Amino acid sequence: MTTATTESGGSTRDNTRKGGRWIESWDPENEQFWEATGKRVALRNLAFSILSEHIGFSIWSLWSVMVLFMGPAYHVDPAGKFFLVGMPTLVGGILRVPYTFAVARFGGRNWTIISAALLLVPSVAAAFVMHPGTPYTTFMVVAALTGVGGGNFASSMTNINSFYPLRKKGWALGLNAGGGNVGVAVIQLVALLVIGTAGAMHPKIVLAVYIPLIVIAAVLAATFMDNLAPVRSDTGAAKEAARDVHTWIMSFLYIGTFGSFIGYSFAFGLVLQNQFHRTPLQAAALTFIGPLVGSLVRPVGGRLADRVGGAKVTLWTFLAMAAATLFVVVASLQKSLPLFLVGFIALFALSGLGNGSTYKMIPGIFQAKAVARGLDGEEAATYGRRLSGASMGLIGAVGALGGLGINLVFRESFLTAKSGGPAFVAFLAYYALCSAVTWAVYLRTARAAADAAGPQRQLTYAEV
Repeated sequence: MTTATTESGGSTRDNTRKGGRWIESWDPENEQFWEATGKRVALRNLAFSILSEHIGFSIWSLWSVMVLFMGPAYHVDPAGKFFLVGMPTLVGGILRVPYTFAVARFGGRNWTIISAALLLVPSVAAAFVMHPGTPYTTFMVVAALTGVGGGNFASSMTNINSFYPLRKKGWALGLNAGGGNVGVAVIQLVALLVIGTAGAMHPKIVLAVYIPLIVIAAVLAATFMDNLAPVRSDTGAAKEAARDVHTWIMSFLYIGTFGSFIGYSFAFGLVLQNQFHRTPLQAAALTFIGPLVGSLVRPVGGRLADRVGGAKVTLWTFLAMAAATLFVVVASLQKSLPLFLVGFIALFALSGLGNGSTYKMIPGIFQAKAVARGLDGEEAATYGRRLSGASMGLIGAVGALGGLGINLVFRESFLTAKSGGPAFVAFLAYYALCSAVTWAVYLRTARAAADAAGPQRQLTYAEV
């Protein structure tokens, strides 16, 4: 027999339904409920979501550090290595769609346990194959398995999106994503420590560190996280989100922010080795800096978006990314490593800001659409959560595939020009186009609508 208990503020927890720790009632937009109960529960789930996503990102980016251990004995050329680090991005991007809907199907807590445990598969497989003589095809298959770490982001963000009220989503989603993104820098620091102490012949030490951490993350998720019963599988929302033009516009923009972050994170070490002829240890000593900076500023981007509007922050971010890319092109032509590092790390920082601001825009856009439909109060909030949750999986998937594009462009650039210069010119053009789209769709048209509406205007896309 099921026994339910009611927490202060009105949430009802059912500890036996579908595997335990189900919360049957959840209304974060109700300020009384939020202060009495919601904030504490949401923060606890956020903390352990970050831990699981953090390790997921580390495993997703595993091969960005494994290639640093692959010396001449492995017989893999630079083009092959760029393709190798791009494979997890492809698989991770595709998996983000089903991972998004897994939260509603299995529950946020339950799926966090499952998705964390799945990280053991690529980690154990890598421990078996990481040695000279392994066929390149085998490396490709095992690298593809690490895509499960990329899927974690979509389920984690969808889950946390449901826990927080609209006014807090920029901060919460930015913190959740930023804490996860730091996993890229942390595994690169672990690799640096291993190469610096044990040498470049011992990649399996990295795996020996992470396999126990995966188990710990799964156990902690089982112990401390909750499922939200009101979050249900909604194929209608998925179809509606897929038909909405804003889903695809935001996907285009997210390629520019998150696609840049993850693509540069995976490629940074290879660029340093091939363009500036750094050794594995010298490359590892630098590669973690960019992902670390980009991850730490992501919550700042979300917080700024909460205050001044995601569209405004996103526009200025893309303009700054274009300027930083131009700086990198000049540094490449001058063959100046110090200038190149300044420009490239600036790109990481700006992509982190843009990641936070674009993800804040998503729930705001669908809230604005609800208001435009004449909805208000809880009805508008429900519509916004429903559509934004569904769209996040699609947007996250397309954005992650942008990381694959980054690596493929770098691969072609080094094959033809023996330099990353042409690749950066292509990225500069993309950031310029993203700036134009952001201004045209979310700022110019919003300003015109606000002027036409006068003092009676409602929420516009410029404020998302």
